[in-house]
Amino acid sequence: MRTLLLFSFAFMMISHVFAQGIIRGKITNPINNQPVAFANVLVLNTDLGAISDENGNYEIRNVPPGLYNVRASFVGFKNSTAYEVQVTLARPVQLDFSLTEDAAELSEVVVSSEFTRSEETPLSVRKLNTNEIERYPGGNRDISRVIQALPGVASTPSFRNDILIRGGAPNENRFFVDEIEVPVINHFATQGSSGGPVGILNVNLIKSVDLIAGGFPANRMNALSSFFEIQLKEGRRDKMFTQLTVGASELTLSNEGPLTPKTTYLLSARRSYLQGLFRVLGLPFLPTFNDFQFKTTTKINEKTELTFIGIGAIDQFALNFDIPENQTQDEIEERQYLLGVLPIQSQWNYATGAKLKRFRENGYWTFVLSRNMLNNESYKYANNDESSEANLLFNYQSQESENKFRAENSIFGKGYTLKYGLNYEYSRYLIDNFDRAALSVTGGVIDVSSISNFSSYGAFISGSKNFNADRLLLTGGIRMDGSDFAQTASNPLNQISPRVSASYQLRPNLFVTANAGIYYQKPSYTILGFQNNEGAFVNQDNDVRFIRNAQLIGGIELLVPEKARRFTAEVFYKKYSNYPSSLRNGISLANLGADFGVIGNEPVASNSEGRAYGVEFLAQQRLFNNFYGIASLTFVRSEFTNPNTEGFIPSSWDNRFIVSMTAGKRFGKNWELGARWRFLGGTPFTPNDLASSSLIQNWDLRNSAILDFNRINGVRLAPFHQLDLRVDKKYFFEKWNLNWYFDIQNAYNFQAEQPPLLIASRDAQGNIPVNPNDPSRYLLKEVSNPAGTLLPTVGIIVEF
Repeated sequence: MRTLLLFSFAFMMISHVFAQGIIRGKITNPINNQPVAFANVLVLNTDLGAISDENGNYEIRNVPPGLYNVRASFVGFKNSTAYEVQVTLARPVQLDFSLTEDAAELSEVVVSSEFTRSEETPLSVRKLNTNEIERYPGGNRDISRVIQALPGVASTPSFRNDILIRGGAPNENRFFVDEIEVPVINHFATQGSSGGPVGILNVNLIKSVDLIAGGFPANRMNALSSFFEIQLKEGRRDKMFTQLTVGASELTLSNEGPLTPKTTYLLSARRSYLQGLFRVLGLPFLPTFNDFQFKTTTKINEKTELTFIGIGAIDQFALNFDIPENQTQDEIEERQYLLGVLPIQSQWNYATGAKLKRFRENGYWTFVLSRNMLNNESYKYANNDESSEANLLFNYQSQESENKFRAENSIFGKGYTLKYGLNYEYSRYLIDNFDRAALSVTGGVIDVSSISNFSSYGAFISGSKNFNADRLLLTGGIRMDGSDFAQTASNPLNQISPRVSASYQLRPNLFVTANAGIYYQKPSYTILGFQNNEGAFVNQDNDVRFIRNAQLIGGIELLVPEKARRFTAEVFYKKYSNYPSSLRNGISLANLGADFGVIGNEPVASNSEGRAYGVEFLAQQRLFNNFYGIASLTFVRSEFTNPNTEGFIPSSWDNRFIVSMTAGKRFGKNWELGARWRFLGGTPFTPNDLASSSLIQNWDLRNSAILDFNRINGVRLAPFHQLDLRVDKKYFFEKWNLNWYFDIQNAYNFQAEQPPLLIASRDAQGNIPVNPNDPSRYLLKEVSNPAGTLLPTVGIIVEF
């Protein structure tokens, strides 16, 4: 018996040693969806490879488990390289390639798709793939945090995912998943903005992310700072595959596989356990979030493809009134302040859509139909006493829903492309808002309930053409947008958006690029649907306008494909006009910053101007000799005008300089070590108005500070920096895979400066003492409010 056990164990070990992985997939032409037969597929730095058959299918066997770069090529087509392809024993890798025909006639003209460069967006584009997203140090598998490694992208030192690109506000970004717009990508999102503490998208399902920070294509609308093109994987065509992830704050289950011979699916569900963790830690707030995603892809025939996606989230935010033991007086006062100001909040949102793609010999039609909705509710009682409605300070509920249709035709000729299309959107905004705390600002209680409906419409045409033996690429486009939310906005001729880009190849893989364009974005629904107590839609009556942004960008790019390297340098200038400013306090909304809650639910006028300008540098090394890295440096200024001040003042997004460096090394036996360091200049903020805040009548209504808008952004925080580390270890078994990781955020526990909190002093009984020198005021004090803590995380990923 003992001999038999030893023999069995030895056999298992030998089987494991000699077990090999498989890479298989299909190679097609993305213009007409025709298979590319007899293309070469090579596993770089190995002798492994294959040739596609007449149907474009290929298979590479006997691939040892590990991480590889795989390249597909064929004469007359641009090369395509998939970086960091993970090969395991548990399943064949499904790796499809799209090879685009190359019109270049001169051999010295080198064009490839090693890095993202397209005719529509020849500059200001950055790309991340699956493995880069999953292993990102400090990212905790959150795409909103991973994006912060890219040039021009700033973030806040708190635990929020606000994405600030080239001096723009968080609400100036738009997100498309498989070409379907998804407005909300963060849990506990700030309405009227886009930030939040935790991302919704499951990185297990993401194939790649492209950030377009300038030179926007004409078929994209309603953004001023960036577009994110997120591509989900296609579900497996051979058999079901499951992934289970246990992270620091949530449990995620993902599953994929075939539904029918023509249809595949992806789905995932996630449940957080932050509420229990925060209760153990004694924190005064208890968040809980849940999310789901799905995608189906149906190949109706060789020329027709139908894609469905669905993304949604449910968020709950409660207060924790349990008193931890052994707290200092300062900790007790700060806890009571937070309990007095934080609302009870619930939020849910979803986005769902269908994309139909119909191919022909020289291009394709794309039809997109989608719907999204955001429901946001919050309320607060004085002293958290819900026994009487007389204690209600505010009760807020709103819903934003959008129904969208888009049709685009893409035509590809020899040396040129032409695209045109149109879009229509019907949206509904509901608000039911009671706010007694407004007394301290407006002198009256807000009590409104209204429903607004809007129609928006647009059209575009764009084209590109190669000249000078394909060294010069010119791209131009124009779009018009209109909406019936106000008189000026309803005429599309008032929102004409021309754009032009040029890219010239100085020598092989060295390009100089330039872009000029004008872009428009609708104000938030909180602005468009605001109604006063008399029932008037004040902002619509004030003829609120589309926000306008004129941009100039120039840059240079050097590619080193044989070593998977890229270097870029770009200068940019953004000129804002028609930016909304608050009629209550006379400041631009760009100077309000972003936090939890609602932005823009007040009377505004489209009379603020702004500008953001700077220079950014990027050096990127994709996996090469088991090393990878990305480093970026950005110098940026962001300034806006206010009706009650003279000239430009720094905006809330004026970091001035941003440094981000990420690098990693793969070692033997599937160990990997990664690190990220970032350094950001301090942003300005508006200090507290102690005189107004301390008035008893104001503090009882708000339980928080009133800002001194006579000193808008008059104080600047100290710079912020942070080091994150991550260690990964993978195990490959015959039927399943195991990956555990150890992630440390803020490894040296840097305490970032934040605007100070203005809180009430408390006596031994917890009461707020009245100022003995002025009976109309409470005794208040400012306390420091640093952000940052050493946060170790252990995660486990099981695949089977």
